[in-house]
Amino acid sequence: MDAYYGASHVLRDIDFSVQGGEIVSILGRNGVGKTTLLKSILGLEVRTLGTITLDGKDITGRPTYLRARAGIGYVPQGRELIPDFSIRDNILMGCYARADRRRLVPDLVRDLFPYLRDNLGRRAGLLSGGQQQQLAIARALASEPRILLLDEPTEGIQPNIVEQIEDTIQRLNKQIGLTIVLVEQNVKFARAASQHFCVIEKGEIAASGAIDALTDDIVRKHMTI
Repeated sequence: MDAYYGASHVLRDIDFSVQGGEIVSILGRNGVGKTTLLKSILGLEVRTLGTITLDGKDITGRPTYLRARAGIGYVPQGRELIPDFSIRDNILMGCYARADRRRLVPDLVRDLFPYLRDNLGRRAGLLSGGQQQQLAIARALASEPRILLLDEPTEGIQPNIVEQIEDTIQRLNKQIGLTIVLVEQNVKFARAASQHFCVIEKGEIAASGAIDALTDDIVRKHMTI
């Protein structure tokens, strides 16, 4: 797959697969195309050439809302919440992508995020950065995704909440079997949580494989500033 913003060629010859029930970490320096890769999968703001398949079905020509309804959830970098909406209403925004169109706060969200559960009427703009990140994940889970795309979910968050978010990601994968594509800068967490990795450098795949193959040499070569 190749991806473009206008005439700018951002991703070149990207070819990777994600098996059901695994976490794949997308690694690399800032500005190499990691976010563009996630947006390409969901069909957001990016023109692509090539083929994207989900469960063997070609979804390349589908609009974003149909890809979401097919089971792709997305937690964007920066969270993109509606600050004047309540926690409940932000979560319910994710329900528009549900196949059954039901609007409810899932039991899974109530179990994973006790603070959100106990403060559903609180405005999203009043939450801390870590609480907002939890809310962004909760909104994505409200769509009942089969695949969750997470764009740097621990960036700029206080350390105690980082641990909670990392634990949540691993619980979603190990206990529920949710497939996750994770853009991450924290190599230690990527190694602990992922089964496979993909390193992007200048818009191309520079290294990939089973997580055990993510050596310190690869990290130094493609991630050290």
